[in-house]
Amino acid sequence: MLEQQVPQRQVDVSFDRRGRLQRRDFLRTAGAAGLALPGIGWMNQLSGQAQELRKRNQACILLWMQGGPSQFETFSPQPGTSSGGDTKAIATSQPGIQIAEHLPRTAELMEHLCLIRSMQSREGSHPRATHLMQTGFLPTASVKYPTLGAHAAQQLGDPTAELPDFVSIGRRRGSSGGGFLGVEYDPFAISNPEKTPDNTQLTTSQSRYRRRLGLLDELQSGYETSGGEQEVANQRKLYNKSSRMILSKDMVAFDIQQESSQMREAYGDSTFGKGCLLARRLVETGVSFVQVSLGNWDTHQDNFNRSKALCEQLDQPFAQLIRDLEQRGMLDKTLILWMGEFGRTPAINSQGGRGHFPKAFNVALAGGGVQGGQVIGKTTAGGKDVADRRVKVNDLLRTVCHGLKIDADQENMSAAGRPIRVVDEGEVVQEVFG
Repeated sequence: MLEQQVPQRQVDVSFDRRGRLQRRDFLRTAGAAGLALPGIGWMNQLSGQAQELRKRNQACILLWMQGGPSQFETFSPQPGTSSGGDTKAIATSQPGIQIAEHLPRTAELMEHLCLIRSMQSREGSHPRATHLMQTGFLPTASVKYPTLGAHAAQQLGDPTAELPDFVSIGRRRGSSGGGFLGVEYDPFAISNPEKTPDNTQLTTSQSRYRRRLGLLDELQSGYETSGGEQEVANQRKLYNKSSRMILSKDMVAFDIQQESSQMREAYGDSTFGKGCLLARRLVETGVSFVQVSLGNWDTHQDNFNRSKALCEQLDQPFAQLIRDLEQRGMLDKTLILWMGEFGRTPAINSQGGRGHFPKAFNVALAGGGVQGGQVIGKTTAGGKDVADRRVKVNDLLRTVCHGLKIDADQENMSAAGRPIRVVDEGEVVQEVFG
């Protein structure tokens, strides 16, 4: 039985990030492994969707600043005020716009950046604020909400792709991944971008590997018919995705050593820098959404020294990512979003730190149709409140969806049978796009 040769299916076609027609052979893998999933009638419609797939060349790179970065030490300095502390402001490539002194390379590319200095959230707790910023909803016990990355994977992802549509690089906290959209929209998590993902190299021949997958499918069938349909379906989805990935020639995208030494040096030697380089390689290969995390920005003590050190880790990779995407002609189709769960307090405590502050903070956007070289919104003196153009969390998420051509009003059915929009309420901040 194990030596039985399973007939291969036809290979379909799709388009990569650069719009070039390329072959995808995951159907061969799925068919050989006996892992065809129930209810995937879209397979028979792929040829008619080629034009639609060509329009889905949008991608997003989320630079997630875990812990809540201080707006005063990043993009909204307040020199000369009690809130600003010792942080100085520096000029940027865009006349009239200044940012904090520890981001000099980013300042040189201000013409590509749109800063929103009037962000406001209603949550000051790390887990709840993270969940809100990444899903648009507060966490509940009854509903597992999908993150922005999961929605991007669902609406922008290529169903024939061999690599995951959603990849997370670095430490992740507090987000629910695919949520009620299903396990197929969970992120593929990479903790160390310096090496290729663990357990993705075959230890046997491809033919034997496929026969083993076929045997697994047979072993699962008994449990499936005894009430385990959902568990088996979920596991099959994961094994199907995994087998397609590890047999793919595109796995080379995860190996940043394929880049020249000059390019690796341009991104810097930090883990975050390597993560940004990996993010560029992945979106270039066709991945729709990549999150790269940098932390910990929770600077309750020694805020100024810690923020300086974190900005030094951020500055070179952030600037190089923008420059690299522009030089490759990918920036217009790749939205870069820089944000954390909230900002830090204007008041400086006795330990030289800043507390949690969701009342007024900043985010930065570039690429993806964003009009750079501008600042949206402002705060009162000292940054204690929003003075103009308040932007709430769901306004931001709708704006990102607009840039990515994601339908923010699309309703997905939760496990409880309740239709839930991608983004509930909120309005697009049209100024972001000029």
